[in-house]
Amino acid sequence: MPSAMPSDRTLEQAQILVMLRVGPVHFRPAADYAGNYLAAPDRAARRRIARQLAHEHGLVLLSDWPMPALNVDCFVMQAGSEASIAQLAQALAADPRVESAQPMHLFHVLGRSDPLYPLQPAAARWHLSELHTFTTGKHVVIAELDSGVEVTHPDLQGQIALTRNFVDDGDYKAEAHGTEVAGIIAAREGNGIGIAGIAPDARLLALRACWQPAPADPAAVCSSFTLAKALQFALQSQAQIFNLSLSGPRDRLLERLLDVALAHEVTVVGAWDETSEGGFPATYPGVLAVAGEGADSRLTGVLRAPAQDIPTTMPGASFGFVTGSSFAAAQVSGLVALLRELSPGIHPVQLRAALTSATALGLAPQRPATIDACAAMANAGGRCACGCGTTTLGPRR
Repeated sequence: MPSAMPSDRTLEQAQILVMLRVGPVHFRPAADYAGNYLAAPDRAARRRIARQLAHEHGLVLLSDWPMPALNVDCFVMQAGSEASIAQLAQALAADPRVESAQPMHLFHVLGRSDPLYPLQPAAARWHLSELHTFTTGKHVVIAELDSGVEVTHPDLQGQIALTRNFVDDGDYKAEAHGTEVAGIIAAREGNGIGIAGIAPDARLLALRACWQPAPADPAAVCSSFTLAKALQFALQSQAQIFNLSLSGPRDRLLERLLDVALAHEVTVVGAWDETSEGGFPATYPGVLAVAGEGADSRLTGVLRAPAQDIPTTMPGASFGFVTGSSFAAAQVSGLVALLRELSPGIHPVQLRAALTSATALGLAPQRPATIDACAAMANAGGRCACGCGTTTLGPRR
């Protein structure tokens, strides 16, 4: 069944996600993303049930995707523009054949273009070149759930472990926001051009779960369904870090997938949306919420990182400067990769504490906490030589 094309935002808002139960015995991992799951004999039966449900409720069945992390198949159904989506979802959820149902939600990325200034904040403030003598994110897998990445960019060539398109059935596309975030996380280091990513040796999974509505529009949009498909893939790929530089309403399907990730000690980094009191997923328990350094000082439990005039990669083999919490979150995802290479067995509680510079320095907690990367290294088990007190950091093995 072809993927639903998310080209019309009004249509997206008139869609419902319907989950039908699947026993875990039907999932057999293989080289293909869904393995034998897609070929399981009872998938045809679930599709028949989905068609029946759609017919009974006056819906059109558009697409489906396996979610073995939750033991469900997820079906997308289109309602008429005048339908009450909330009431339809409630009626479907009450059907004994249905595991759960919810409206489709839309999400948006959190960044914008800014005038160019020759400065890479993390290079100076986080002593990036010194940190890279000890850790570069090697063997750490980061899943970037975003719009498409320009993998042929001269500062990204060889840096992307794989690409996947969860938006539609077309070819993978290079888009602005995904390319910008990818460069901040993992741009090549020491190649004489451009910038150095925070974690240049990490394995970056470029998962296109968002789309750019128009080539001239740098904003990107995602849906519950596209994000859920990408989260399922990231879980199966055993990525240790999920970068979610986006925001939207609370979404039960995505919460359930994040619960699985957090239970497996995946670090989920979310960008803080100041226009909606944080937004989802940044406000979800267990997610590392990251705001810019100019964030409201009254915020609690939110990390701060550079977010103003960040140089990064852009489509067309170019470079530019960007501003927004999307890019603060990307830097923290890279820093987490450095910490996880340094201390592979670090517990999420220890990781969060390591990122709070006040904890590293023995001071009262700051709200929100401004990250001191060197202090974070010391807290994660290293010995710091770049501005976090009297300790020294030994060379990376």
